[in-house]
Amino acid sequence: MPGNPCNDPAQGAPSASKRAAKCTLSKPQQCFKLQERFLLIQSGIEDERDELLEQIDMMMHFCEETRKTLLGEIEADEDALSNAQTKLAAATEKEATAGETARQTANENEELNKDLVKQMKTCSTNYVNFESEICALKKIRGELYKMRGDGHSGFFQDCEVSKWDPEACTKECSKDKEGGGEQKLTRNVLTHPNGGAKCLPLAAMRSCNNQPCPVDCSLSTWSGWSKCSAQCGGGVTQRLREVKVAMKNGGKPCGETSETKACNNQACEKDCELTAWTKWSSCSKDCDGGTAKRQKFVKTVAEGAGKCPDSWSLKRLEYKACNKQRCVRAVGAKTLTCDKKLDVVLLIDGSGSLGRKGWAAEIKAAQLLVDAFALSGNPQAEMSVILYSGPRTWGGVRRCFSRNTKAVDRAKVCKVKTVTHFTSDLAKVKKLIAGLKWPKGTTLTSLALMAAKEELALGRKDAQSMAIAITDGRPLFRRATGIVSRKLRKAARLLWIPVTRFAPRKAIKSWATRRWQENVEFVRNFKKLDRPEVIDHIIADICPKETPKVQFR
Repeated sequence: MPGNPCNDPAQGAPSASKRAAKCTLSKPQQCFKLQERFLLIQSGIEDERDELLEQIDMMMHFCEETRKTLLGEIEADEDALSNAQTKLAAATEKEATAGETARQTANENEELNKDLVKQMKTCSTNYVNFESEICALKKIRGELYKMRGDGHSGFFQDCEVSKWDPEACTKECSKDKEGGGEQKLTRNVLTHPNGGAKCLPLAAMRSCNNQPCPVDCSLSTWSGWSKCSAQCGGGVTQRLREVKVAMKNGGKPCGETSETKACNNQACEKDCELTAWTKWSSCSKDCDGGTAKRQKFVKTVAEGAGKCPDSWSLKRLEYKACNKQRCVRAVGAKTLTCDKKLDVVLLIDGSGSLGRKGWAAEIKAAQLLVDAFALSGNPQAEMSVILYSGPRTWGGVRRCFSRNTKAVDRAKVCKVKTVTHFTSDLAKVKKLIAGLKWPKGTTLTSLALMAAKEELALGRKDAQSMAIAITDGRPLFRRATGIVSRKLRKAARLLWIPVTRFAPRKAIKSWATRRWQENVEFVRNFKKLDRPEVIDHIIADICPKETPKVQFR
């Protein structure tokens, strides 16, 4: 387009700063979209980098586990060879000894399994108790500050950090008495503290590769083939050879110290046995097309190499459509209404890609949603509103996710603002939404979801928690959004309202609470967003008369 420095090829390739300055003066909205695209490219690169680092770390752990397993098998085979040679010297006596050893080992294994189950149950109970205690302490902390009478809201944002990311070890092994190397561990701040607990250390050092350097193995000639190891289910027969010089410290393996071939391959494994189908559950919605489900449970666990479908398999879980009739509003109501006891966190997208008309439609839709809970008399629902956007520059984005512990104003720098905490004064909530100013930034959806997770600590114990997120496009950090969505789904039902074809539909389906069909309301464009029918669909999803049991996942 002539005259536009963003598109004029005759202008050559000016620097990014000059180009941004010219664009800002001529067409700021168009150039902001260009800037947002570059930010999305940068964040996509970082997401891919983090995924590759995670895959590398997983592969290294897998390789190490495989190496240890193979070394353990080699050592076990060496012990088996030694035992076999001893048994050849006194076959009858050792046969009786082996039978007694097998019986004692079976008894010991049974006792150890019982102890393992007991310890796992104790660990699980302690974990749940600690989580409950933390949640209770957060609530007590909030209530104590409220009781001070100085107007404190009782809201706190504790610091949350990511998992440790290990770097390469400085040495591969320990020579003589020099010792091993060192490995640096780092982690990121997922969300900075706001009056809550400070961040844990973000860097640490640990010792690594302390094992001595390797010694290679030396072997003798082969022995004869042994008896088959199993009567059914696939055994092995093997021949062995002696180790003259044993491998040490991860040196060159002894290689073919044993050769095996299959024998007695007839099956003896058994698949798990399932119960009969349960009765169909109540419909998830009163109208507008819901689902009922039935499922099977494991009656007898699988044995050996037997298989068993998981709990989400179609062999164990079935759905059918129900209540397909259209929803009917009450007389004089703009939308369907809900009188359930709910704690609802509403996340409003304020990114610049909305456009002025999109922002206006989003505000109107949010007000209609508030009206759906604002029944005459005493409404049962309490609502909290979070307005989220993001910095326009990469430097601002890095401040919101930096590895240092400096305090960051989430509202000013990151443009993630808690408009109101949980309140039953829905008229006030509607008024606050109407007075919101359009931030026109990027889309830090992951940070907004983390803020919603922290907001749930202020919710009521006997109320069902829900988070409803409106978005019009791809979040700046897709990987982080997925991680935080899984965390949020453990505490609340997560619903999404993606608007326009630019929203990442496939990803949003995986971010929403299962089943996504009842937790995602796709809207084609902003012209349709503020229609009452959209709010009707959402209320029908979240507020049936007979609330079915929700499995957050």
